Amino acid sequence: MDFLPIFLNIRDKNCLVVGGGTTATRRTELLLQAQAKVHVVAPELSESLQTWLEQQKLTYRQGQFELKDLQQKCLIIAATNDKAVNAEISKQAHAYNIPVNVVDQPELCSFIVPSIIDRHPVQIAVSTGGASPVLARLLRAKLESVIPSAYGRLAEFMAQFRDKVKKSLPFEQRRGFWENVLQGSIAEMLLSGHTQEAHDELERILQDKDKIQKFGEVYLVGGGPGDPDLLTFRALRLMQQADVVLYDRLISSAVLNLVRRDAERIYVGKQTSNHAVPQEEINQLLAKLAKQGKRVLRLKGGDPFMFGRGGEEIETLMAEGVPFQVVPGITAALGMSSYAGIPLTHRDYAQSCIFVTGHLKDDSVDLNWSMLAHENQTLVIYMGLRTLPIICEKLIENGLSKDKPAALVQKATTSDQVVVTGTLETLAEKVEAAGITKQSLIVVGDVVKLHEKLDWFDSNTGVKLTDSI
Repeated sequence: MDFLPIFLNIRDKNCLVVGGGTTATRRTELLLQAQAKVHVVAPELSESLQTWLEQQKLTYRQGQFELKDLQQKCLIIAATNDKAVNAEISKQAHAYNIPVNVVDQPELCSFIVPSIIDRHPVQIAVSTGGASPVLARLLRAKLESVIPSAYGRLAEFMAQFRDKVKKSLPFEQRRGFWENVLQGSIAEMLLSGHTQEAHDELERILQDKDKIQKFGEVYLVGGGPGDPDLLTFRALRLMQQADVVLYDRLISSAVLNLVRRDAERIYVGKQTSNHAVPQEEINQLLAKLAKQGKRVLRLKGGDPFMFGRGGEEIETLMAEGVPFQVVPGITAALGMSSYAGIPLTHRDYAQSCIFVTGHLKDDSVDLNWSMLAHENQTLVIYMGLRTLPIICEKLIENGLSKDKPAALVQKATTSDQVVVTGTLETLAEKVEAAGITKQSLIVVGDVVKLHEKLDWFDSNTGVKLTDSI
């Protein structure tokens, strides 16, 4: 981060603008909107600056910049068309520790002026750190189109009730209460102009404590296979609302970074025969935290119900009377299929697909091998890395050819994705030689032949996601 985003209070503070042209005019207008006391130094003024001077909205000294102009100023804008003058202003401002902005020269600035979306009292600033002001303006335009002007009215409404809510609710319940208000019928009333109705409804809720949810809530959210772009909109919304997040080892750092920054994070990752937190403790912890009034995010790799033990967690929540939501995610097999160029079904190769887990609750691999060892189907095996040699051996014993194409995909959908291809006879040896130790999926079937043919690039990152070994 090249610049720290802050909002500066310059109300009734002395600010200096050096320059009298179009750019200086735009900067002066922003300072006036922030209710600063603006002093302009320039050989001559634009028409707008001259009008503001006549209206006594600013003060003016005709001439060139002088060191005395910095006296008792809290902020400086250098907006002349002379780079040498701008550089001198920057040098002197830095010497006196006065924040300075030199227009279109970010290397001389101690602060930059972002593109602004004003929904007073709500303000949103968009900046590219001076790298591309045009891009910042385009982003602002997109945000302008999706943020109603009435959001300012919504903020003022919340300010009116802030003290009442403090008196009515304990601290740990306030955030959830306000988020329910902002995403419910009261906000809709305000945005549609029915201010009094919204006011009356919130008063009724605060007077009737039974309407205020005493428990928190649990969100069982599928975090997908690793690429954050594959999250659902609903998943993102709940990730931003949560007070505490319980996450496992399959959650990529890119996905975890999208959780609300001040949420408490608890790692409950599990590996084969090495459970950081036993599943039964995770179930109870979810209920315990929700009963404390917290919104608890259970962020699970892939989909909560695809070998994710989400059903066990829901059983506990229902028994404890804790409300919950379940948000599906793209399971790892589907993400792997797209990013590794291995379709799970294909008219010429496979008319069915079976998902199984590579180990059971007791760490055995006692699967229905005769059912799995069939032609014209694709077999996807989760959590089978440790038992890969046994899996390949059993499939061959039960009728599949030792030359049946097979692949292992590590860290599917991420820029660290690795694809190892081979056959049932060679795959285990190739995987060991490649040093694969991280989370991975095994695919068995003739569709693996399509991997090289369906090679592709991620157009967003330029990374070749299907590099194979």
